[in-house]
Amino acid sequence: MNFRRLLRTSLAGLKAHKSRSLLTILGIVIGITAIILVMAIGQGAEDLILAQIQGLGSRTIVVIPGREPKGPTDPSIVETILSDSLKEREFEALKRKENVPQARSVMPLVFGTESVSYQNETFRPVVLGVSPLATKIFDLSPAAGLFFRDEDVRSRADVIVIGSKVKDELFGLSEALGERVKLKGKNFLVIGVLPKKGQVSFFNFDEAAVVPYTTAQQSIFGIKHFNRLVVEAESEEAIAPTVKDIEITLRNLHGITDPDKDDFFIETQADLAARVGTITNILTLLLVSIAAISLVVGGIGIMNIMLVAVTERTREIGLRKALGATNADILKQFLLEAVILTGVGGVLGILLGALLAFAVSIVLSQVLGLTWAFSFPLFAALLGIVVAGAIGLVFGIYPAKKASEKSPIEALRYE
Repeated sequence: MNFRRLLRTSLAGLKAHKSRSLLTILGIVIGITAIILVMAIGQGAEDLILAQIQGLGSRTIVVIPGREPKGPTDPSIVETILSDSLKEREFEALKRKENVPQARSVMPLVFGTESVSYQNETFRPVVLGVSPLATKIFDLSPAAGLFFRDEDVRSRADVIVIGSKVKDELFGLSEALGERVKLKGKNFLVIGVLPKKGQVSFFNFDEAAVVPYTTAQQSIFGIKHFNRLVVEAESEEAIAPTVKDIEITLRNLHGITDPDKDDFFIETQADLAARVGTITNILTLLLVSIAAISLVVGGIGIMNIMLVAVTERTREIGLRKALGATNADILKQFLLEAVILTGVGGVLGILLGALLAFAVSIVLSQVLGLTWAFSFPLFAALLGIVVAGAIGLVFGIYPAKKASEKSPIEALRYE
């Protein structure tokens, strides 16, 4: 029997039992839909996080105090928060060209959350202590007013630049410039308001209050160390040698000869991007593995229903054999029916999964205000078709074999 006739016979058999065919592929549809949805959301999440990280600039190097954590449960995470290994002397050492010749700029960074109040309104933003270099490193340009200057840093001035949401929460439609807000018991003059900017790296500048780092250290947090030192390399090619120079400078300063005993670690944007990609890939694979269980269940369901179909179509099998169909013809017919069912289920699952993923991206963008872009996982779609077809073959072989082995005489007598 040629393939065209075989295909026509298989399709006729499936059309004759439409309800059973639809129920048969339901498990496959659910499984493929879940896989497409999970992988699309995973890719969207990774793209969102990477966009936020890369907003800091590709030439940015971040020096973090404490030992580098090896995982989310590593006690070094607490040490990183509490460590005071980065102070003024480290800042001055990294600024010197003889130590780090390819560093364009170095900026201290301190941060924490504190309540800011104006009259009867209170908001709790992230307070960032930076230098005027933040306008270049974070691409911050006030929508109204000005950013503070180097002399404000030197004089520990009580000036503040607030994010758009902080302004809305405290002042509403009123003018914020020239007003004074209370922060940590002191009055700070509002000299600038940032435009809506959203997330840059790990900070949401819409919900931030930015002050000179010297003011933050002395008047707000009461510390003499920095939470980060942000170094900008002269070019992307200079990142690796700059990282090396930073390591050598800090180790010499701290008397460290064994790199395993470093009391600091360094992250670049490429490091963060790779780490985020690894984490999201692991989570996506875990969820896909769980979703794949439904494919196995669907395959078992196909085998069971096709075994029932073989029993119901016993007389049909006997009649076809009596008219000259061979065991191989019967085997191919039932096997092709299984592959067609799973193939159709795979296509429907891909379309439904893509539709749901698109709906999720709209909801996340419109309702939560995230810059979530819809991403169609082409590889997952191709894999879904292949897997669906393979399931049809694997779970369709046994029922097809049972059908092909039926005796034509006994089959014709079957009631």
